[in-house]
Amino acid sequence: MTTDLNSSPLSASQQARLAELLDGINEGQLFWLAGFLAGKCAGASANPGANTAGAENAPQCAAPELTILFGSQTGNTEELAQQLAARAADKGVSAKVLDMADYKPKQLKSEQYLAVLASTHGEGDPPDNALDFHEFLHGKKAPKLEGLRYSVLSLGDSSYEHFCKTGQDFDSKLAALGATALAERVDCDVDYEDLAEDWINRVLETIVSEAGASQPTAASSVTAEQAPASIFSRKNPYAAVILTNQILSGRGSDKEVRHIELSLEDSGLTYKPGDAVGVYPENNPALVDELLNTLGFDGEQLVSADEREVSLREALAFYREITLLIPPLMKHWADLSNDDALKALVADSTELRAWTEGRDLLDLIQAWPITKLAPQELVNLLRKLPPRLYSISSSQAAVDDEVHITVAAVRYSSHGRDREGVASTWLSDRMSEGGQVRIYIDPNKKFALPDDSKPVIMIGPGTGVAPFRAFLQEREEREAKGENWLFFGDRRFRSDFLYQSEWLKWRRDGLLTKLDVAFSRDQAEKRYVQHCLKENSAEVWAWLQRGASLYVCGDAEKMAPDVHQALLDIASEQGGLNPEQAEDYLRQLNRDKRYQRDVY
Repeated sequence: MTTDLNSSPLSASQQARLAELLDGINEGQLFWLAGFLAGKCAGASANPGANTAGAENAPQCAAPELTILFGSQTGNTEELAQQLAARAADKGVSAKVLDMADYKPKQLKSEQYLAVLASTHGEGDPPDNALDFHEFLHGKKAPKLEGLRYSVLSLGDSSYEHFCKTGQDFDSKLAALGATALAERVDCDVDYEDLAEDWINRVLETIVSEAGASQPTAASSVTAEQAPASIFSRKNPYAAVILTNQILSGRGSDKEVRHIELSLEDSGLTYKPGDAVGVYPENNPALVDELLNTLGFDGEQLVSADEREVSLREALAFYREITLLIPPLMKHWADLSNDDALKALVADSTELRAWTEGRDLLDLIQAWPITKLAPQELVNLLRKLPPRLYSISSSQAAVDDEVHITVAAVRYSSHGRDREGVASTWLSDRMSEGGQVRIYIDPNKKFALPDDSKPVIMIGPGTGVAPFRAFLQEREEREAKGENWLFFGDRRFRSDFLYQSEWLKWRRDGLLTKLDVAFSRDQAEKRYVQHCLKENSAEVWAWLQRGASLYVCGDAEKMAPDVHQALLDIASEQGGLNPEQAEDYLRQLNRDKRYQRDVY
């Protein structure tokens, strides 16, 4: 390699020796040498008695620079990115946190250290704010990245087939482009805190070891955030008292939807429209009893769960997932049972997914019993019972020390047994007014109201309408001038028009500018919100041209893709765009934070 040393503070003989050393040095040796010199530099700065001759002419040792990119549909990866940045600053590493949607990919070539935190959305897809960065890395313009050191933290849910695929995509592509891993990628399930903590430690230890950072740095302005006012969080949930638990759905409905109001008094918890409440549920005691009876276990036997000693009954009721069969559990069960049929099932992902759909732990135990399974071994096999997230259906500006949620009780039959949703039926059937629910606030910056003057179009069928009740309460309190248009859909007008009286009042008062509804079972041909959108194509397009923001909340599997397609059709028909241009148009709305989705 060639290096111009003319402007250096070195003597002629030192320059000659350095040039000889650098001649023919390879990339790996250069990285080692850079880390060694950074370490020497940090050591010298910590030793006030060191020889400082010529120090006034010597360049100062810069802190290593870590760029942290997050891709998230909600907010968990962003929260972890902020934690990494704060810890990096403590160790003398200069860190900045960036939303992938705001990152200029051309900067990759000049990055020193890169941390990528990404969740996986839908069927293995990147979250909305990671689409551009994902496409760039996998496209023809992606640069060679031999000088980049990186690591990936991937968040997902192992009950889905494409577990943590987005993070895996980033990891494999960065490696293919020549980047070198700082620390091995970590794939996190819904219980991600401990794994994420370990990954943060390993990433920073490697950077400090290579670059010699040790002195705390000032926090980057990009990462600066106000410290939370409340002591309550996901790790330390608040016991909220149920103030109201009432049925919303009317007589004759084949669904049970409830409006639940929780007290936040003295908690210090705050939230914004678009945020969610994390609820820690309890498993049905009847299912717990069936499991204990089938296994022949004493429910009062003590076991260890989450670093606490509890009875086996408590562990299965409060701390472990027993209603979902995830691939890691199935694999461990196959290994313990040593059953050839089960091993063959686990080896075929398609067959495994088909078998586990609609089954739970009791089905697994009955199908493939393990005679020598110990209670503690069972607890260790099961993942933690994760919190369930519910979109907040209230504005704190309107309801003060309360938070409201809208819950549809999940009940169905499969494989000869009645089944139910863990949290929804716990809240509906076993929690009454005056009871306590352990909760925390889950912020969602990706689903936030625009400026008060801007129009908004809200698309929320079923309980997906919940955050839009919060939106309108907030805009009413603010006396916002922006127009509001709601598209709501459900099964039947008479029994399933959730919050009907409130929407109609807001429409009479002029807060709700337009209200369009679709009730799928009230006529021979089913009608959904996407049909309403298409019927109002010209006006939807006109609102978008005036700067309206689009919001979609609800089912990710069918509704969200159907609504997206309807919006593409509107852009094509009303805007004269071809399919590719229409997709680019919606992508640009997303970049501008004018097309936001909270789908699940």
